[in-house]
Amino acid sequence: MKYLKQLLIIVFIAMIGEMMNYFIPLPVPGSIYGLVLIFLALNFKILRPEQVNSCGKFLLEIMPVMFIAPAAKLVSSWEIVKSVLLPGTLITCLTTVAGMVIVGRVTQAVIRKSRKGEK
Repeated sequence: MKYLKQLLIIVFIAMIGEMMNYFIPLPVPGSIYGLVLIFLALNFKILRPEQVNSCGKFLLEIMPVMFIAPAAKLVSSWEIVKSVLLPGTLITCLTTVAGMVIVGRVTQAVIRKSRKGEK
C-alpha cells in the first residue's frame, strides 16, 4: 500500500507537469515541469522525502527496462542509423565535454565567490 500511495503522489505531480505543458506555451516537456515541481515541493518541505523515497528508488532500479524498446528499434533501424552514427557520436561527445567544462568552471567560480564572502 505504501508503494501505491507514493506512486500516486509521483503520478499526480507528473500529471500537473503535463497540464502545465499544455497550458504554458513554452517548448519545455511536461516531464521537466514535473521534475521542477517535485524538486520545489521537496525543497520547500511541502513533500517529505519519506513520502516518495521507496517508490522513487524502485523506479530508478527498473529504469534500464524502459530502454529495451528504444534499443530494439535502433537495432531494427540500423540502415537509417548507420548514416548518422559518426556525426551523432561526435556531437554527443563534444557537447558532453563542453557541458562538463562549463559546469566545472561555473562551480569553481561559485566556490571562489563563496570563499571570498566567508573572509
